Amino acid sequence: MADTQTSRDEDFSPGCSLSDCGVTDKDCAALTSVLRSNPSNLRQLDLSSEKLGDSGVKLISAVLEDPQCKLDTLGLFDCGVTDEGCAALTSALRSNPSHLRELNLSKNKIGKSVSLLSDVLQDPHCKLERLWLSNCGVTDEGCAALTSALRSNPSHLRELNLFGNKIGKSVNLLSDVLQDPHCKLEILWLWDCGVTDEGCAALASALRSNPSHLRELNLAGNKIGNSVNLLSDVLKDPHCKLEKLCLNDCGITDEGCAALTSALRSNPSHLRVLSLSENKIGKSVNLLSDVLQDPHCKLERLQLNRCEITDEGCAALTSALRSNPSHLRGLDLSGNKIGDSLSLLSAVLEDPHCKLEILWLNDCGVTDEGCAVLASALRSNPSHLTELDLIVNNLGQSGVKLLSDLKDDPNNKLETLYY
Repeated sequence: MADTQTSRDEDFSPGCSLSDCGVTDKDCAALTSVLRSNPSNLRQLDLSSEKLGDSGVKLISAVLEDPQCKLDTLGLFDCGVTDEGCAALTSALRSNPSHLRELNLSKNKIGKSVSLLSDVLQDPHCKLERLWLSNCGVTDEGCAALTSALRSNPSHLRELNLFGNKIGKSVNLLSDVLQDPHCKLEILWLWDCGVTDEGCAALASALRSNPSHLRELNLAGNKIGNSVNLLSDVLKDPHCKLEKLCLNDCGITDEGCAALTSALRSNPSHLRVLSLSENKIGKSVNLLSDVLQDPHCKLERLQLNRCEITDEGCAALTSALRSNPSHLRGLDLSGNKIGDSLSLLSAVLEDPHCKLEILWLNDCGVTDEGCAVLASALRSNPSHLTELDLIVNNLGQSGVKLLSDLKDDPNNKLETLYY
């Protein structure tokens, strides 16, 4: 997943994106001069991947502290911001805290300044809803300051991204925020944060006591395989509203997958996206298939990249999709050697009730023969699949031609093709 920030707002407020445009300090000075002369119109500014450094951020901060400034979205991903620049930014936000809704500071070395940012968050006038701090060098100390601020002002923040910060020991503190009934956090990313079984237990306990707000939880890259049972208890709760769950590379085994699928069978109607990639759960795909064939299941995206799925598991999966074909929109089976089962998967695709839009079969052992079966299915049901990934497969000239002809067919909806 790319760690860049795009606004989820669906309005048409004025915005300016200069991401990765080679903006210099001189350019930034000219830009901020314009913004100071007319600060009330611009709502969104994205300067991600520009090497603004602290000098550029200080110029931006001068705009933000103007009471006429109405900026609600600011992207500073990978801008070379340090503690000095972050101090200027937070000072500006303290003097004018009520407009900014979305702030992306990911991939800047500002870990020591998280306490200053926390001062902004605990201001009752602060309306920040989305905060991205991935790969910022946030420590347990910084996380403690952050969670303390959220406890004192828990009702505004909707999205928090701490991806790539080693704060596993502080997940207990974050869990205290989640169990606050006033907490409105909907999206939480703790990907590769060093979360352990103990931290996962605290997190699960918090979600059991306050299950109704969190919509998306990302715990990828944390070795919490033994604690999936605890998370499964959360999913069983009828009040749980979790829609997206990412458990990539979490050390989940067949036992953990069994607990997870049991929970989804008892409460199948909320989860829309499930990612179990890079876990050794090939033998448990049959259990997951039982979930998929439940008519109440609303799963729209399923990621099973490099899960050691065999032809037998693929057969169970496709059987389930044939019995309940209308919900799944995206399926990732990359890195599983299922080339011999492509005819079964093709039978799903040619079903007129199938609504699959995205299919990833990267490195699946697909040959020209399998490609022909796949192309035939898509010709018979051309209206849904828009993206197909067949990179790193054994495709010859005949397979490539079949796919190219398919993409060029005006009756087919295939827009993106990788091979």
